[in-house]
Amino acid sequence: MEALRIITEEHQNLWRIATTLDMVADEIDGGARVEVPFFTSVFDYIDQFMDRAHHAKEDEFLFRLLRERSPEAGAILDRLQAEHRNGPENLRDLRAKLASTAAGGENNAAFTAALRNYTQGMRSHVRSEEKDAMPLAREVLTAADWAEIDRAFLDNEDPLFGAKARAEFRELFHRIVSLAPESVGLGARSAGELQPGVLAPRGDVLLSVSGLESCYGRIKALKGIDLEVRQGELVALVGANGAGKTTFLRTLSGVQPMSAGRIVFDGEDISKLRSDLRMRRGICQSPEGRQVFGPLSIEDNLRLGAYTQPKSQVEGDLEKIYAMFPILKEKRLLPAGTLSGGQQQMLAIGRALMGRPKMLLLDEPSMGLAPLLVEEVFNVVKTLKGQGMTIFLVEQNAFAALAIADRGYVLETGSVTLTGTGQELIANEQVRAAYLGM
Repeated sequence: MEALRIITEEHQNLWRIATTLDMVADEIDGGARVEVPFFTSVFDYIDQFMDRAHHAKEDEFLFRLLRERSPEAGAILDRLQAEHRNGPENLRDLRAKLASTAAGGENNAAFTAALRNYTQGMRSHVRSEEKDAMPLAREVLTAADWAEIDRAFLDNEDPLFGAKARAEFRELFHRIVSLAPESVGLGARSAGELQPGVLAPRGDVLLSVSGLESCYGRIKALKGIDLEVRQGELVALVGANGAGKTTFLRTLSGVQPMSAGRIVFDGEDISKLRSDLRMRRGICQSPEGRQVFGPLSIEDNLRLGAYTQPKSQVEGDLEKIYAMFPILKEKRLLPAGTLSGGQQQMLAIGRALMGRPKMLLLDEPSMGLAPLLVEEVFNVVKTLKGQGMTIFLVEQNAFAALAIADRGYVLETGSVTLTGTGQELIANEQVRAAYLGM
């Protein structure tokens, strides 16, 4: 039933977009401008992703087989597929209203009313699929049916829905977030781009941690942690608040003292190295809470991330960060403390990337962000993974972290209690109950 997981993840993303559009509509009713580039980017995403790819794949495989297996399915699917067929026309009407509003032919209130009507329909459609169609599919479809459906949804060579198409969808989503108002997005005037990459094969073990312990006074926060990360992997560490996730990252970076154990990175025992020397070896961290240097300019924050690197490469690396996050270039001379939370998170990630990490440590990167920005953080992480970067991710959103992770570890009160692939942990009943709310 991998197809249902994929569909549900896409539904969550579409729900975020609907929520964002409603929030922007409220701002327009309050006197904000109608930003045509932002809405155009949203409509392009919906047109190319939801109407052409998402709906087409459901119709061709999931809904077809569901009709064959259940006489009850017809009433549900007739309505859903009619909405699929009507989707492009409804979107064209919305584009026309946007153009008319921008040209002064209609007032803003008419556009926001049409926008809310559209998002209401989007939510109703998602809700019906999740509550009516998908439970019925779980009940009536056979193992052979699921094998056919999953094969279609997991086909990375499929030109409509495969790896290349998904990279294009991430790029479209990146445009939305870049151009969205600061209240919900990054507020840039230009969209920038996420540089695609060729996924590197998994390599040798890059990080090996054995018997790691760390204490706060007499309190043992980490109790003999064993884990490893291979080159090119994305490994997630999940657990409840207070489990020791941030303490582990701080100990790995050398900020928090270790009281026992061994850390081997890139073939070298770094257990006794200072934090700055670990950074020079290629361990770069984007810390919890961003922790940008507020009084310093955005560009100075980025340059500080590259203080161990040859000066000859800094300017080129700066331009790569600016290409990914144009808002940082637009505001590069302003104090970092003037940025919104989402902008500061992108700055923190950019600062870590300026160190050209062999392994990137991300500590709660989605914490406290608006829904659209939460998805963009994972969008960026998936892009970096696609470029072959080794990433160790600590994240409060356990489902999202495990969904993109090659492997994961579950941490409870300072000890690793479970490990496995990201999908194995998502399917684990103990994990689902404790961390995924399922």
